[in-house]
Amino acid sequence: MDIQEIKQLIKIVEKSNIGELEIVEEGRKLRISKSSKLDHTVGAGMAMSGNPVYLQQPAMPAAAPAAGSPAAPAAEEAPSPDRYNEVRSPMVGTFYRSPSPDADPYVEVGDTVSTGNPLCIIEAMKLMNEIESEFSGKIAKILVENGQPVEYNQVLFLIEK
Repeated sequence: MDIQEIKQLIKIVEKSNIGELEIVEEGRKLRISKSSKLDHTVGAGMAMSGNPVYLQQPAMPAAAPAAGSPAAPAAEEAPSPDRYNEVRSPMVGTFYRSPSPDADPYVEVGDTVSTGNPLCIIEAMKLMNEIESEFSGKIAKILVENGQPVEYNQVLFLIEK
């Protein structure tokens, strides 16, 4: 299966009511799934070992309000870069807030953390990678939902300086 065929399959899945498509061909596995969330994220992957690798398509940016029309009220102001340290994902994977489904989250908004404290886990290729804080401070915001896929270098947490 070449890249053009994969792109066609992705377009077909995007336009259809199909939520997920998985094809196994000659020891290769292709899995295409779309989210029912408003972010229109589409995951697609191919791997020789049978484990899918996920690629993310970013959400479409919101359109700016037309001139003369009232602007939508801002839900939140953009975080000031000099006020917060950003904790970014070191890899592509699935974000988990706790070490196991029945355990308490590592951190909550308002918690104070020190350098080296565990913040979350990112699962990548069936490996659980504990992510530690690179900064000391107070957790101001958790930007990712539990179980959500994350991209390399995506901001996960904002920590007040």
